[in-house]
Amino acid sequence: MNGLVLASNTIGVIGGADGPTAVFVSGSPLLACLPWLAAVAVAAYLLGSLNFGILISRCFYRDDVRKHGSGNAGSTNILRTYGKKAAALTLLGDMGKGVLAVILGRALLGWAFGDAAFGLYGGYVAAIFAVLGHLWPVWFGFKGGKGVAVAAGAILASNPLVFLVLAAVFFGFALTTRIVSLSSIVVAACYPVFTALYSWYKGQPIWFVTICAGIMGGLVIWMHRSNIKRLLNGTEYKFGEKKK
Repeated sequence: MNGLVLASNTIGVIGGADGPTAVFVSGSPLLACLPWLAAVAVAAYLLGSLNFGILISRCFYRDDVRKHGSGNAGSTNILRTYGKKAAALTLLGDMGKGVLAVILGRALLGWAFGDAAFGLYGGYVAAIFAVLGHLWPVWFGFKGGKGVAVAAGAILASNPLVFLVLAAVFFGFALTTRIVSLSSIVVAACYPVFTALYSWYKGQPIWFVTICAGIMGGLVIWMHRSNIKRLLNGTEYKFGEKKK
């Protein structure tokens, strides 16, 4: 089933022998995508709201990790509170839901329009809303994590090469500074830049993916605002040091 976009200022359809699947108004494919993007956004938000840090702390420890340490439901606070195994499970779960959200977003838009190219829109919208669900989970009183792991999973599914570059930057900063929050902030700031450069190099559309990457990176940085204050004050926690 091949897509057909009619000329500007017209009304047309895409579809094939089995009938039309969507209407294009004024030749705008993005306008025709909006109802499907809304469905993707809701599904990704609900998926992102499955916060594995909270689930693991409740199911295995009869506790709520948000009552301890930084009050955050991410893998770093899980590590400090419950140990390596719980942190690893949290990291895998939160990254996994980011990967799954992007895959579902791509698949739904690709199926709806009969063209995998439309999956680009669905994948990035799903990534943003999975992060939003993680930050403000409807299932857990709208108090979740800081979005690093779920964003990492979404980036891995969206663009594996950019993910690998960002991972190298993250571990480079983490190993030299021993400050996980600083590494996360730097990577979040680099993400839209690397996304734009990659898209330009590959001759792909730049603006949509760069704006989406900027939104995701901005959300992660915003959630680290208290860490930024401590970094400026020189009081931010360094990995491996003992709490005073």
